[in-house]
Amino acid sequence: MSLNDDKIIMDKEQIKRALFRISHEILEKNKGTKNLAIIGIRNKGAYLAARMAGYIKEIDSKTVPVGILDITLYRDDLTTIAWQPIVRKTEIDFDITSKNIILVDDVLFTGRTIRCALDALIDFGRPKNIQLAILIDRGHRELPIRADYVGKNVPTSLNQTVDVSLIGADAVDKVSVRKVDK
Repeated sequence: MSLNDDKIIMDKEQIKRALFRISHEILEKNKGTKNLAIIGIRNKGAYLAARMAGYIKEIDSKTVPVGILDITLYRDDLTTIAWQPIVRKTEIDFDITSKNIILVDDVLFTGRTIRCALDALIDFGRPKNIQLAILIDRGHRELPIRADYVGKNVPTSLNQTVDVSLIGADAVDKVSVRKVDK
């Protein structure tokens, strides 16, 4: 497959607008930043969480705690993803007990990643609630999980993949859909 087969569905400005809108929605639903914390799922969710915290500070002039969650050891497909999966550091340096946690990831697909993240979060304490913010919801759920905040709904087929590129991890901000050979 050539790079020309990629269809860009969000560019830098569209990603920024979606995250800014989600940040407004989070503040509205939670009536401000009191007891609010944002935790991004490593890898791309962590970059999105940091950006959203920045937008919340820009909107409300308040800083919310931000953490990074590694879910590698919680995956139900651990033995199929790699012979020796790379476990990275979880960075949550605040107590999540009784907080309104905004869990952030880039793409919501089957729901299995989010299930793993929920299991991992509970090991750190008992939040008041957990809300899910997703940049792209592509459908095809295998578990009864839905996002509270969605940047963009993108209907896809199972022979497509959604690639999120973010400055910090990649050279550019963009979201693209491409066909994959099964």
